[in-house]
Amino acid sequence: MTVTISKLAAIAWCVLLCIILSAQGCRQPKKSKVLLDTPISGKINISVDESFKPVIDEEVKVFESAYPNTTINVQYKPEAECLKDILNDSATRLVIVTRGLSSKEEQYFADTLGYVPQYDRIATDAVAVVVNANNTDTFFSVKRLQEQLAGKLGKRQQVIFDGLSATSTVRFAIDSILKGKVFDTGVVKAVRSSQEVLNYVASDVNAIGLVGISWIGNPEDTAQLNLLKKVKIAYVRCDQCEDSPYVKPNQMGILTKRYPLIRGLYYVLKENHNGLGMGFVNFMRFERGQLIFKRAYLGSSKIGFGIRSVKINEKLVK
Repeated sequence: MTVTISKLAAIAWCVLLCIILSAQGCRQPKKSKVLLDTPISGKINISVDESFKPVIDEEVKVFESAYPNTTINVQYKPEAECLKDILNDSATRLVIVTRGLSSKEEQYFADTLGYVPQYDRIATDAVAVVVNANNTDTFFSVKRLQEQLAGKLGKRQQVIFDGLSATSTVRFAIDSILKGKVFDTGVVKAVRSSQEVLNYVASDVNAIGLVGISWIGNPEDTAQLNLLKKVKIAYVRCDQCEDSPYVKPNQMGILTKRYPLIRGLYYVLKENHNGLGMGFVNFMRFERGQLIFKRAYLGSSKIGFGIRSVKINEKLVK
């Protein structure tokens, strides 16, 4: 009888142990909650070419006002530093610069991330030539700028950049004005920002500055209007124009490409979910964001623009 009870007790213990182990095996581990931002909520870090600070400040201001649960932390840097951020910094998912990705950069992302970030042109910018308000020499051509940057016109007039390397304006001068040649460092001076370029030109009658148009081309911006008392926007020759051969970098000159010193404004978005980066990009791409670019007197890349010849017949009213 004792043996039978012991066997029964052992069997009961084994059954109980199996039930306990089975129950533990069925328990699902608690999943950690990953809080992802959404197109209209959360925080994101972005890096932006310093040339576009005035207009991107406005884009961020209006976006955050429309979506109060969002925070966009903007770092304004030279273009090359922005591209380093998108390549190497996992916290930076969006940059705004003057070019898209190269084929090598696309391959790098495909190999390391398994996908290629989105990029596209969202606006058209102009590089403005600015001179001191007391300077009467306000007519330039691309050829003259080439010779000026190459040091062929002497060293009396210095060309002021927002940095000697790594900035989009310097790259534009080398690629689009000098056509790949190097400039004469004896006639080029570097300062730290677009604002400092304008300040330098305002203080030196012989200085010539190159800046993005959003820094100086908005006639509705009080600060820019005050600055236009100290500097002037120069005309640049349009070689393909039959009339008005010298053009200022106004909106019509940008959109019709009559003004020769234009460049694109691009976003590069490293985001593989529908997050805040995509929300801000869509805001800039569609009507409200495009109207902000228009208000800043840049050219829109997403809203259609056309020129038509019309004839208006007016009747005299007696």
